[in-house]
Amino acid sequence: MGKTLFDKIWDNHIVESIPDGPDILYIDKHFIHEVTSPQAFESIDKRGISVFRPGNSVATTDHNVPTKDQHLPIKEELSRIQVQKLSDNCKKYGINFYGLNHPYQGIVHVIGPELGMTKPGMTIVCGDSHTATHGAFGTIAFGIGTSEVEMVLASQCILQSRPKKMRIIIDGVPGQGVTSKDIILYIISKLSAGGATGYFIEYSGSAISALSMEARMTICNMSIEMGARGGLIAPDEKTIEYIKGREFAAKGSDWEKACAFWRSLKTDSDAIFDQEYKYRAEDMAPMITYGTNPGMGVKINEQIPVKEMNSKALQYMGFRAGEKLIGKQINYVFVGSCTNGRIEDLRDFAKIVKGRRKADNVRALIVPGSKQVEQQAIKEGIKDILEAAGFQLRQPGCSACLAMNDDKVPKGEYCASTSNRNFEGRQGPGSRTLLVSPLTAAAIAITGKITDIRDLL
Repeated sequence: MGKTLFDKIWDNHIVESIPDGPDILYIDKHFIHEVTSPQAFESIDKRGISVFRPGNSVATTDHNVPTKDQHLPIKEELSRIQVQKLSDNCKKYGINFYGLNHPYQGIVHVIGPELGMTKPGMTIVCGDSHTATHGAFGTIAFGIGTSEVEMVLASQCILQSRPKKMRIIIDGVPGQGVTSKDIILYIISKLSAGGATGYFIEYSGSAISALSMEARMTICNMSIEMGARGGLIAPDEKTIEYIKGREFAAKGSDWEKACAFWRSLKTDSDAIFDQEYKYRAEDMAPMITYGTNPGMGVKINEQIPVKEMNSKALQYMGFRAGEKLIGKQINYVFVGSCTNGRIEDLRDFAKIVKGRRKADNVRALIVPGSKQVEQQAIKEGIKDILEAAGFQLRQPGCSACLAMNDDKVPKGEYCASTSNRNFEGRQGPGSRTLLVSPLTAAAIAITGKITDIRDLL
């Protein structure tokens, strides 16, 4: 029987299998940020041991950092302490650290791919659930807890039980205005926020193959939002072309060897998955969420399902079952996060707002995912387009995705957000989040209300 791509990578990284228990899995790359690492480093200190392979870890600041005036000291005390502590720990243990104002600083799942650190066939972990993003390159990438961060720092290994395998096949050609964000929101609306619990997903099909690498990252990023352990896409020539020439990509003969290996990474034709789903891209449309988990989504011109009649989520959101969201006033828009904070996302937003003006009622947070994205947006003139339309390009960070910084949505306000979660209070106490694509966010920012992007294209 053939093997799935997931099993090939997993088996290649097993140090030891514990009978009737988990596997000891070797980790190729460990990404670190300021929120989930302090206790892990503290425990390493108390045990009097060192970081086993500091060169296999890299750290950056993203969750707590402000997205304005980053040259100034961080005002919020806990955030300032956490960022400083990460800097101190990395210096002590010899770990590469990209702090504020470093040219490589940014959201941890944005900088890994753009710097060429994320490569096919790897195992990747980080103390952040959206580590699944890196799966777009054909990696096994997943989030871990703080105790597991310590485990990887101390041994470069982790104890993990092998998850079940799911394949989601998407064929066909998406319609106008349908982006990778809409594709993944559509899938989650079908499977629910817990529909992939216990699985690792492989995405395939002609619609997936047609996506850019950045779009594939958006798909894999939100695998976790249906309960999956992670998601991955087999590498192809687009993957290789994306990595080529990046800062930490292989060079010369090493590059040719790497490419040969990457081209071999695919699921065998006779491999069997524990679960499989098939969708047609033509059945999809621009999506929007109406509730308090990412599975509560509809096509933007559809009604909220009547089955949600007595939903606690609808009470929180101030919506009614059976109503349409089109035309509802929205005062906040957020473009950014590890889901949609890359240069292609800013390009999508900019092409809609170019030559138009921001609605007077809208406050928009447009936040690049990294310093490199920020500099590219300036170089391409995106910053100028935004400013001409009444927007401001902020500085890199997680920003309003999770409100662990200054960028919060006020209580009771709706925010059209390109981030990944719409939980109660996710963007600030009492805030109400509607997950959308950058294109739909642009339409809302221009009109000041929920608008079908297809009406502006």
